[in-house]
Parts: sequence; C-alpha cells; structure tokens
Amino acid sequence: MSKETRKPFLSGLVLFACSLAMTAPAAQAQTGRDVRKVHDAASTVSSLPQAFDAAWQRQPEAKSAELRREAADARRQTAESWTAEPPSLELSSKTDRLNRNDGSREYVAGVAVPLWLPGERARSGALAEAESRAVASRVLSAQLRTAAAVRDAWWGWHRARGEQLLAQERLTNARRIAEDVRRRVRAGDLARADQHQAEGALAGAEAAQAEADSAVLAAARQVRALAGMMPGETATDTPEILPKLPSNFGAPEATTEATHPGLAELLDRAEIARRSAELASVQTRSNPELLLATTRERDGFGDSYAQTVTIGVRIPFGSESRNRAKVGLARAEALEAEEQLRLERERLLADLEAADARVQAARKQFAAAE
Repeated sequence: MSKETRKPFLSGLVLFACSLAMTAPAAQAQTGRDVRKVHDAASTVSSLPQAFDAAWQRQPEAKSAELRREAADARRQTAESWTAEPPSLELSSKTDRLNRNDGSREYVAGVAVPLWLPGERARSGALAEAESRAVASRVLSAQLRTAAAVRDAWWGWHRARGEQLLAQERLTNARRIAEDVRRRVRAGDLARADQHQAEGALAGAEAAQAEADSAVLAAARQVRALAGMMPGETATDTPEILPKLPSNFGAPEATTEATHPGLAELLDRAEIARRSAELASVQTRSNPELLLATTRERDGFGDSYAQTVTIGVRIPFGSESRNRAKVGLARAEALEAEEQLRLERERLLADLEAADARVQAARKQFAAAE
C-alpha cells in the first residue's frame, strides 16, 4: 500500500473509531434507561388487589401461619394419643462388688406409662380443636387489618393525585391570568394593584401545587411502607363494591362464621380460655403412672438367677393451691376475652354506622357535583 492510499485509509479508520466512541455512551445510556423502566415497572403495584397481596406477604401473621397450623395439628395429635405423655424407660443395676463381693446381683428393666386423669383427654381434645380454629380466625383477622390499612393508603394516594391535578389546573389558570393582567397593565388598561393581586394569586397557586406534590409523595410512600413497592403511574382507580353485612351481625348469639373477622378472633380466644379453664379444673394433680418392670437377681455366686415381674401404679398427691392458681388464671383470661368481645362488637357497630353516614354524604356530594 502506498503512502498516498494509506493516509485516506487511516483517516477513515480514525473517524470510524471516533464515531463508535461517541455513539457507545448514547447506546449505553439508552440501554440503562430501558433497564430502569423495566425495573420500575416490576417494582410497582398497579391495582388494589396487587397491593394487598404484596402487603400480606410482608405481614408476620402470614409468615407464621403455616407454623401455627403445624403446632395446632401437633397438639391435636397429642390429645388423641392413648397416654398423657410418652412412656419412660427405667434401667437399674445393684451389686455388692464394692463391699463384700459375695456375688449378689440385681438387674431391673421397666417402663413407666403416664395415664390420663379422669376427663383430661376429652378436654385436652376440645382445647386442641379450639386452638386449631383460632389459627384460621387469627389469620383472617390479620388479613382484614392489612386490607383496611392498604385500602386507606391506596385511596389516600388516589385522592392526593386528584388534588394534585386540581392544583395543576389552578396553577395553569393563575399563570394565564397573571400573564393577561401583566399585558393589560403594560397597555394601561389595568392598574398596578391588579397585577400585584394576580401575582399573589399565582404565588398561592404555586404554593398549593408544591403542597399537593408533597402530599402525593407522602401518600405513595405510605403505600410502599405497606406493600414494599411504590404505586405505578398507570395504577387503576376502579371503584370498589360496597360489602353487605350479615343480618345477624352484632347479635350476641351470632356464630363465628357469620360475624366480623375481628369478632371471630375474639370469639375463638374466649373459647380457648373457657376450654383451658375446663382442662385446668380436672388437672388437680400430676398424671399417674402405670409401672411394668422385670427383675433378674441372685443372692450369691453359687445361686442361679431368678426372674420376677413387677406391676404397679404411682399416684401423685394433688395440690389445691396449684390447681386453684391454674383455674383462676384460665377463668380470668376467659372473662377478659369475653369483655373484649363485647367492647369490640360495640366499637365495630359504631364504626359501621359512621361509615354508612359518610357513604351517604359522599353520594349526595357526588350527585350534587353532577
């Protein structure tokens, strides 16, 4: 290659390298923006059910629900067993080797089986069933509380966005009016005081816009605190269907399935306390034990071993003060749960009446706005 042809080739190569160096950052920046858009879309919630699902997975009750179910199943299996506790094995050996050493030997192998107290097994089973039902009502009540918090945060964010749009429209109108007043003041059609008034209104609109922007950010962070993700810009605001209450809600004789989940949890807690008191009333002493042992022994070196069998029962004495403390504590917990149930029922009824009044007022406002 000659020098004359080499120079244009080198110049073209340099220009090509420079163009690559200039376009590479732009391509990388575009790729980074695309990645950020995908990441932002994946880390946002776009609907109320999605926000609730994300928030529920973060709740302690959701994480521990399966372990609580396993514990309740284990307690039920324990109540269904034939013995109050697992049997124990007893092994012992007796010898005179350390003193006379006449060849006396004795070997004992036995089993001790704890027995149920009268009525203890049936009441333990009833308590296990009550605890198993309480696990489900506890989870349902926690879901209700989570849904309420997410709903308030979600619609609070939508309300803040609506107020932000109104503030933007007011700011746009204030700017247009201020500019029109400024032109008319320069033309001599309006006084300087009118311009000051228009500028004051513009400043107020700008302050309201800043406050609305701050409210939207605060509401979005409230959603993120619950769901772990920010609400998306395309999040839906479809109105919810108002739930219908059961006809016997709030009645003292209402069953757990027909009442508010918060009341169901308290009902189950009261039932557990009552079952615990019933169980404590029969646990007046430690569990008796059935003993079954076999003994192999001899008196000396020249004697042959003899085999014997021992059957016995160990019955512990009761403790009145200990039993009274257990029964008293269980009854106190039952009374406390029942009183909490009564107060919670009254509070929920009052909240429902207030919510119904707010709904009716909002409907009237909506009808008037149309």
